[in-house]
Amino acid sequence: MRIPAAIRASKRSPLLQVVKSAAATIAAWLLAGWVVPGQLPVFAAIAALLVVQPSINQSLSKALERSIGVIIGVVIAVALGLLLGSPSWIVLLAIVVAMLVAWVFRATPGTGNQVAISAMLVLALGSTPDYAFARIVETLIGVAIGIVVNALIVPPVLVGPARRDLGLLGSELAASLDRLAAALPHPQTPEKLWELMVEVRLLRPMRDAAEASIAAGEESLTLNPRRSNHRQELAEMRGLLEKLTPIVTQTIGMTRAYFDHYDDTIGREPAVGAIADQLRRAGHDVRLAVQIADVSPEPEALTSAIPALTAPLVIAPPSSAHWILIGSLMEDLRRIRGELVGEE
Repeated sequence: MRIPAAIRASKRSPLLQVVKSAAATIAAWLLAGWVVPGQLPVFAAIAALLVVQPSINQSLSKALERSIGVIIGVVIAVALGLLLGSPSWIVLLAIVVAMLVAWVFRATPGTGNQVAISAMLVLALGSTPDYAFARIVETLIGVAIGIVVNALIVPPVLVGPARRDLGLLGSELAASLDRLAAALPHPQTPEKLWELMVEVRLLRPMRDAAEASIAAGEESLTLNPRRSNHRQELAEMRGLLEKLTPIVTQTIGMTRAYFDHYDDTIGREPAVGAIADQLRRAGHDVRLAVQIADVSPEPEALTSAIPALTAPLVIAPPSSAHWILIGSLMEDLRRIRGELVGEE
């Protein structure tokens, strides 16, 4: 029996993240046990474990969520305990009240759950004001240790995934331009046309993956003491993505136009050979841009380090059967050239 995908991640978290979480949890347990003796410091350990996140900014968000949730939950538990005593059903009432309070104030799901869990634990383990205050102090200790550990022990900077995904996007975009260039002058079977469309459609999810990775990298620099070493690098990646995004759109559009208007005589048009040559040049320039940005996963040998795309083509009018396709390809090629050479 295979373990359901719902409980397994596509890849493991970095081992360093596991070590940091363990170190923060142990430190919070020991310090909270010393500062607030008498009870097992469960709240401190949970807070530290939850606060150690992939980035310092996320750690602060989780710390705020955890702290506010615990404080509100403890206040609700103490208030209900003082008003109604300690019958067993009061725990259920506290959970309902906590969830309603979180709903009224439009708390995030994480904060709302934390309010309810804290109220339940305080009532189940001891609802006196002294006990409640100790649990708040304990939580704040765990939160502080989680932030400190995450900030001091190799603060994560998520530049590697951004570089990888952007490089893969650039390589596949260049390959898509080359595939279209190779297909244009020659007759194609329906199977080959479908294959061309399927492959070019992969560019959109790859572009989205690169966007998400760069955004995660930028987020990982927030409040990070190592940010100065990587800010310019991520800014250059963002600029390259902004350059490649319209080319992705144009490449998909060109392939779609070729698919929709294809017939076996397209390759006889005098302009097709020139368009194919310009597509290959555009593919070269995309690879060159990726290599200059130092994000290429496997640098390819280029025949020239000089941009190869020439000036816009001037062609004779195509035949009436193909003028829509030729015009569409020319316009998209003009836009690709504009992005690659920086023209508006």
